[in-house]
Amino acid sequence: MSKDWSHLFERMPELLAPTMAKDHPNLPVVKEEGCYYYGLDGKEYLDFTSGIATTNVGHRHPKVVKAIKDGADQLLHGPSGVIMYESILKLADELGKVTPGNLDCFFFGNSGTEAIEGALKLARHVTKRPYVISFLGCFHGRSMGALSVTTSKSKYRQFQQPSGLTYQIPYANPKECPAELDSDVYFPEKLEKDFEILFKHQVTPEEVAAVILEPVLGEGGYIIPPKSWMKKLREICDRHGILLIFDEVQTGFGRTGEWFAGQTFDVVPDIMAIAKGIASGIPLSATVASQELMKQWPLGTHSTTFGGNPIGCSAALATLEVMKEEQLLDNTRKMGAYALEKLHLLKAKHSVIGDIRGLGLMIGIEIVNPDTGEGDGDALFEILDLALEKGVLFYFCGNASEVIRMVPPLTVTKEQIDAGIRMLDEAITSFEKKSAVKA
Repeated sequence: MSKDWSHLFERMPELLAPTMAKDHPNLPVVKEEGCYYYGLDGKEYLDFTSGIATTNVGHRHPKVVKAIKDGADQLLHGPSGVIMYESILKLADELGKVTPGNLDCFFFGNSGTEAIEGALKLARHVTKRPYVISFLGCFHGRSMGALSVTTSKSKYRQFQQPSGLTYQIPYANPKECPAELDSDVYFPEKLEKDFEILFKHQVTPEEVAAVILEPVLGEGGYIIPPKSWMKKLREICDRHGILLIFDEVQTGFGRTGEWFAGQTFDVVPDIMAIAKGIASGIPLSATVASQELMKQWPLGTHSTTFGGNPIGCSAALATLEVMKEEQLLDNTRKMGAYALEKLHLLKAKHSVIGDIRGLGLMIGIEIVNPDTGEGDGDALFEILDLALEKGVLFYFCGNASEVIRMVPPLTVTKEQIDAGIRMLDEAITSFEKKSAVKA
């Protein structure tokens, strides 16, 4: 690979579709290592994105790299079912030891969206019911089935007319609880009413195959619902024979301080979709359910050519091993608490910082207009650009792109958190000075 490909970078607008090329910030890099990217400009950048919560054990962990190289000496491609190989079976066995409850049977795919498609198909096939209920603000992917339950931004659905066999109800956002009420009481009661209205006016519960949601909103703004709300949801599903699907694509593999976010809420779903952190950046995902459910999904009703790639499975096995050996769940809880403590001190300094929320190392920093208190996506992007100039990479989320995602590798240290937050502090200070001059 050429060390100087700046001429190609300049041609990016003509080489790549805008929907792929115009994400933020388009940082040209030549290498990744641990918690860092190394830019084409020769600079080192602290990475607080983890490839969007994917390289949970850090970029290019030596054990993962070795597993990929060793795997390539044996097999490059399945296809699983036509042939069978050790890495896919061993991965299923090892994953079953960390997935919650009786979720120990796997259909491997390539992406989070594929895992969602599989979960929806499995639920409809098993229940023989047509409808699915999702929640406003959740993101589940952009293929047509996943898009039918995705509502984090309306632009994702524009002109697509995804399946009408879905209904949406509000997600529990703690900020929306009336000040005089207890959120642990208010939201479960509201959930009962939301379902009651839906079942009275739009669809009967006997027609609903599944309810799907992210246990913590990802692209929708890093919103953490009350535990009591999640338990009430499980209760409502059980009452009506509706399957509960957890989209753990972003929250899985230690991101929230447990193997999966559902464990934080003490709720076990019937089906799970997992991806991202599963294989440290190698494309791999899985639809997960009990053997009882999976056995009702016969040969040919769902299939894949590339899913469960042998090298991807080897990378995933190494990833699981690293997480256990380096006690990354414990580090996630400790570093997440430390980062939140530091960020609350930062909030006291800067009026553009609104709500700060986090679970483990899945942290959202809301950027607001100080005069109105409303989320300010324009300000956010200015701050992210200034932070990048300082040497730290963040990403964004939220309906108005008003929330900074802070999702460093789970290997992150106190020193790296201190450095990243210091650079963010400097960036916000620069932004506020520019804004004062403009005013």
